[in-house]
Amino acid sequence: MRTIIRSLIYFGVAATFMSSAHASPTLKSVIDSYQSHLDSKSTDIKEDGTYPKSFWPDVSPEGQKKELEELNSILGELNKVPRKGLSEDELLNIDILKTILTSKIERMAFDEERLPFTGDWGFHSSITFQISGMRIADVADETELLEKLNAAPDYVDAHIANMKRGLETGFVSYADPLKTVIEQLEELVADAPEDSPLYMPFKSLPSHYSEDHAERTRDLGKKAVVKVQASFAKALTFLKEDYAPHTRKQAGVVDFPNAKDYYKTLVAYHTTLPDMTPEKVHEIGQAEVTRIRAEMEAIMKEVAFDGSFAEFLDFLRTDEQFYAKTPEQLMEKAARFAKDIDYQMPKFFGHLPRLSYGVEPVPAHIAPGYTTGRYVGGSLQDGRAGIYWVNTYALDQRPLYELPALTAHEAVPGHHHQISIAQELKDVPAFRQSYYATSFGEGWGLYSESLASEMGLYKTPYERFGKLSYEMWRACRLVADTGMHWYGWTREKAETCFKENSALAPLNIKTEVTRYIGWPGQALGYKIGELKIKELRARAEKALGKEFDIREFHDTVLEKGALPLAILEKRIDAWIAEKSKTEE
Repeated sequence: MRTIIRSLIYFGVAATFMSSAHASPTLKSVIDSYQSHLDSKSTDIKEDGTYPKSFWPDVSPEGQKKELEELNSILGELNKVPRKGLSEDELLNIDILKTILTSKIERMAFDEERLPFTGDWGFHSSITFQISGMRIADVADETELLEKLNAAPDYVDAHIANMKRGLETGFVSYADPLKTVIEQLEELVADAPEDSPLYMPFKSLPSHYSEDHAERTRDLGKKAVVKVQASFAKALTFLKEDYAPHTRKQAGVVDFPNAKDYYKTLVAYHTTLPDMTPEKVHEIGQAEVTRIRAEMEAIMKEVAFDGSFAEFLDFLRTDEQFYAKTPEQLMEKAARFAKDIDYQMPKFFGHLPRLSYGVEPVPAHIAPGYTTGRYVGGSLQDGRAGIYWVNTYALDQRPLYELPALTAHEAVPGHHHQISIAQELKDVPAFRQSYYATSFGEGWGLYSESLASEMGLYKTPYERFGKLSYEMWRACRLVADTGMHWYGWTREKAETCFKENSALAPLNIKTEVTRYIGWPGQALGYKIGELKIKELRARAEKALGKEFDIREFHDTVLEKGALPLAILEKRIDAWIAEKSKTEE
């Protein structure tokens, strides 16, 4: 079903700023103005049945300039709002919105629209994902879908224009992420229109449609899909002939204009810790690699493996006992692990979300270059369950001993649990329900992998090794990401940490390092966030002693939705202080 644009649940409909020479703006007016800004950029059909001016965001330089002016204006008004007398949630609204606006404004200074893909994602996959997820229940849905498809070629053209500016200014991709994008586009272009994921909504039309109506709709759908495929073909030709010969020489962004400032901005954005520097991240990564390696070697001794650590890793990567024979077997294992965790959840959480989730394979058209698994959020309001995606491409690269940790991270108690809790927040602005801080969300996901140990999920030494291998993966990210983007490492040097210290399959290592090249800084949030959550839990356990309640701690971490880590720390400290006062 189409997503209906809704005004703020608690704070009312959009309003104009209320600042003047004699009165400070109210928090409500600033939040309403921000929501108005978001609504103006939305591509969905409106509540009154009208359509937006454009079905896709305006990514042109003029559109970005206008957006920057709007964001600076909203931030200026937000900074004038008096904090005295506000509730905790109102103060959180201020601090989170300030974080969102500040980081967005800082990143817009670098004109990132010049590089509209990461390898892992991009303008083409965004179009495909949005369209394939739409459903036709009536004529309004049908009209919206067709208009959105017919407007997509102009959106693709705007991205091509931005990439041309990137070529002119040296803000370009490295070869490997580009190769992945080209492969994805080739598959999308090669599909017959009716086999394209873009055509998916037209395969299930309302039962009340007459046969003539249905046939006409399907015909219009095919014609619209052909237009989008033609625009993808145009982008593909551009990327192959004009763009590919001029990709950047180094894997990291070190040869970008203002490279140091750009990467420092990304580190601050993805860790949400103002004092975190690339150098500090690198040091933390090296220390974590050393610690985890020692625990891995202990398990190797436990299973009495006769050989070196490198030989043990080769054994784990190549022995058939550790790999599914069919995609169905891999999916069945993932589903079983998911249900095993579901059974343990009430012991560790007082609040369980209402939204359910399912286990599905990664769509075939993106699977070859896609990560090993991911969570796709659902909506109780729209009747969509969450989805835990498992990549069934190249089964010999998907070891079963890593599957428990992957499940804990992507499904529960990881992303599905955390995101669904945030979606259920009441009496908060809409932006609070959808806000996603990398270090909070991915940090929670990695913390969940460790929490699964307490749940008894890892039954064998090899599954415990798989959990450590995943943790090593995230520790090596700190080393590799900063190595490439700050210290100028080659791709090969960045891969060394993973090859020498983790059981990750070669394809996974290649895919992941390509992702870090194309998405600088994002991979830092996992380990930095996990370490902060573990630090806060240890602090609470020490301060509260026998009064520490794991269920209450977890609920407190999650109950306000995603938070920048600096704000989360203040909340947990306040919770500890309040609990300590109560005990007295």
